[in-house]
Amino acid sequence: MLDPKLLRTDLENIATALAKRGFKLDTGQLSALEEQRKGIQVKTQELQNQRNTRSKSIGQAKARGEDIQPLLAEVSQLGDDLKAAEEEQNKVLAQINAIASAIPNLMDESVPHGDSEDDNVEIKRWGTPREFDFEVKDHVDLGAALDKGLDFESGAKLAGTRFAVMRGQVAKLHRALAQFMLDVHTEEHGYQEMYVPYLVNQDSLYGTGQLPKFGDDLFNTELANKQFSLIPTAEVPLTNLVRDEIVEEAELPIKMAAHSPCFRSEAGSYGRDIRGLIRQHQFDKVEMVQLVKPETSMAALEELTGHAEKILEKLELPYRTVVLCTGDIGFSSSKTFDLEVWLPAQNTYREISSCSNMGDFQARRMQARFRNSETNKPELLHTLNGSGLAVGRTLVAILENYQQADGSIKVPTVLQPYMKGLTQLG
Repeated sequence: MLDPKLLRTDLENIATALAKRGFKLDTGQLSALEEQRKGIQVKTQELQNQRNTRSKSIGQAKARGEDIQPLLAEVSQLGDDLKAAEEEQNKVLAQINAIASAIPNLMDESVPHGDSEDDNVEIKRWGTPREFDFEVKDHVDLGAALDKGLDFESGAKLAGTRFAVMRGQVAKLHRALAQFMLDVHTEEHGYQEMYVPYLVNQDSLYGTGQLPKFGDDLFNTELANKQFSLIPTAEVPLTNLVRDEIVEEAELPIKMAAHSPCFRSEAGSYGRDIRGLIRQHQFDKVEMVQLVKPETSMAALEELTGHAEKILEKLELPYRTVVLCTGDIGFSSSKTFDLEVWLPAQNTYREISSCSNMGDFQARRMQARFRNSETNKPELLHTLNGSGLAVGRTLVAILENYQQADGSIKVPTVLQPYMKGLTQLG
């Protein structure tokens, strides 16, 4: 959420900045509500002052032996008027908050201008795509040939489209990938391994920006008349660990990593990537989260992105890094780097990780703060998150990049210890 002070004092400049990401802010509506709020606030203060003055007069009149009944009636009426004004003020504030909660983050000045993903800017390329001397197969056919190691028919039977069953060596490789990623991030990159709930409450989803805007993308359930949602990413529970908390500056940066399933309805994406594992309702991901001081957050974004890149490099998978443009950046992000891995069957790079600096946008929604050691006052944290990596998409990349002419799949060298020395699938 943006700083309410900015919305009150710098509305036109905020609207101009938001327009760069294609968001049209109704400044007239907000200005009108703000004028209404200020008017009610003045009225409320006047009523409070009048009631306080009349209340003092009651004691004085009583001491003089005067009839205090008219004063009591006047104070009672002022109390009713004050309650009505406060209720009116709360309604206006609720309208302002509803608008504010749907406003996206302001972008960093370094974010390139563009209208869509076609305008994202490549800043790095690593590795050379392999040249094949046989006809390349995609991961769906490769997985099916490995004793139905990837089985989408059974997934559809059990749950519907966009679900999969994994068997045998493919399931083992999928598990190995998650363990490998966690080991690298915890042993080499300094993250604390975490295990988090897969169901979260509405406050958590609001805190990281999924609600109210992205409610349609959630899978929801209810328990004891309370609504919960399956996590769309471990970012939600990890980041919300500091909701309504004040951490000491000496504890920063806080770096956490978790492997979890993720659940997304993919609302509005039907017809896209319907074949295979690229866009599933349920998928696994290793998520990295950093909580840092404001002045270090952009350096932390570079670091976090490098941690995701290191996984691809250890797996020897060609990739490129792009910075998202103004027309493609996410709702809560101030700046985002995407990593795109090479998929031979599609003859293109596809997203496998998204690393973002949220600035104080999420922290303000969560009231997540740290205590400044110099001023001893609490300040908003900056939050960052990134995939390190999406496990299913990494599995896709390995199946396609490491395929052999006979349909077998070589196991990347760094994964062989996790596969009990197995060097190939099939």
